[in-house]
Amino acid sequence: MAYVVSEACIKCKFTDCVEVCPTDAFREGPNMLVINPGECVDCGLCVPECPVAAIALDADLAPAQRPWAQLNAELAALWPSIVEKKPPPPDAEAWAERADKLALLER
Repeated sequence: MAYVVSEACIKCKFTDCVEVCPTDAFREGPNMLVINPGECVDCGLCVPECPVAAIALDADLAPAQRPWAQLNAELAALWPSIVEKKPPPPDAEAWAERADKLALLER
C-alpha cells in the first residue's frame, strides 16, 4: 500500500507535506504533487500536513478516486523529486474548495 495524492491538489499544490516525508517520495508536476508508490513507506506523516486533505491511503480511496493510485504511479515516473517546501501558487486558496479539477491537470 501507499499514500496517494488526489484531485484536490490540482492548482493548490501546497508543499507542506514534502518536508515530513522520510523517504522523499513526493514528485512535483506543473500544478500538483504526486507520491511515488515505490518509495512511500505508508507512514502517514504527510496526511495531516495537507491543508486541502488531498492525501489518502490507496486502500481507503473511494471508488471514484481509485484511478488516482495509478495516476500517481504514472506521473511519479515522469516528474522530479521535491523535498523542500515552496510557496503555493498565488491563487491556491481560490482553488482549494473547487471540485472536478481533473481536466486542469498539467502533465
